[in-house]
Amino acid sequence: MAEPVRVRRLSDQEGQQLLRITRRGTGSAVRLRRAMVVLASAGGNTVPAIARLVQADEDTVRQVIHRFNEMGMVSLDPQWAGGRPRLISDDDEAFIVETASARPEALGRPFTRWSVRKLADYLTGHAARRVRTGRERLRQILHQHRITFQRTKTWKESTDPDRDVKLARIEYVTAQFPQRVFAFDEFGPLVIRPQAGAGWAPSGHPQRLPANYHKLHGVRQFHGCYSVGDDQLWGVVRRRKSATNTLATLKSIRAARPDWAPIYVVLDNLSAHKGTKIRAWAARNKVELCFTPTYASWANPIEAQFGPLRTFVIAGSDHPNHTVLTRKLQAYLRWRNANARHPDVMAAQRRERARIRSERQQVWRQPTTRAA
Repeated sequence: MAEPVRVRRLSDQEGQQLLRITRRGTGSAVRLRRAMVVLASAGGNTVPAIARLVQADEDTVRQVIHRFNEMGMVSLDPQWAGGRPRLISDDDEAFIVETASARPEALGRPFTRWSVRKLADYLTGHAARRVRTGRERLRQILHQHRITFQRTKTWKESTDPDRDVKLARIEYVTAQFPQRVFAFDEFGPLVIRPQAGAGWAPSGHPQRLPANYHKLHGVRQFHGCYSVGDDQLWGVVRRRKSATNTLATLKSIRAARPDWAPIYVVLDNLSAHKGTKIRAWAARNKVELCFTPTYASWANPIEAQFGPLRTFVIAGSDHPNHTVLTRKLQAYLRWRNANARHPDVMAAQRRERARIRSERQQVWRQPTTRAA
């Protein structure tokens, strides 16, 4: 039996960038969907579950995973072709990109960043390798190789000494015991104010929301639970994160498997998730808490499930209060769980598509007769 298709183990930078893309939900829709596929696969979700999440074909999901394993983050963006033939060789382009990516101080220039003019002058006057190019062509080359002018940012590498052990444990339980694996995390903060979003509208006449940004109703947190094997998502809205609320959520997860068999709960390292009372209760009730490594919450399977919540419930909304927002969240969860495609139905659809492709191939292979 072939091994299930799964994305390779992500680095901390890749996991944080994917998490940022799915949480913000902005930019290219293609990039967002592919990021959700990769993040869901990294969290241990199976290909059928990911296909139900992004409403795509399983073959498409496998292709996205394989391309990410080969190319990394570059595979998230579509590749466009066309245009006039290049007049600069590939070696010259590689030298331009290498120079633009280096700090000017390291190349003997007395400044901390390049401008297009300074970079063009440096390339033209380089003694060892001279590359003559105009500023506009230089901009095009940098844009083609994804070299953009952007602010310097900081990033966090996981300092957890047990990073590999924790990731291996999460991968093992999600692969071997999917029906007994649950994921838990908080989604928020939820505030009552008009939320920017997107939607279909006549050209030049977008939907508008009132410009009222006063936060008069406080903040709430959605405590979500995701069953990996059943592909079911549920949760409640609470006022804050606390150990008491976490314990109540874990008890609801334990009640979802009343057969008293061991279960596994994947969650992050928030202090409200691992108190003494929570650990003692988990030990008594056959609940193994699988913590994600520090600064690696992307390994939680539920993270990819929060993207549609923000896209279809939060974005473009103007809820009057938290009661209405909670009802909208619960209505979406009921719709989501009821409309999840069953594996048997998906298998029947795959067989039907295979039959149609086979019939088409037979028609194409039939010889054509010419008139005398």
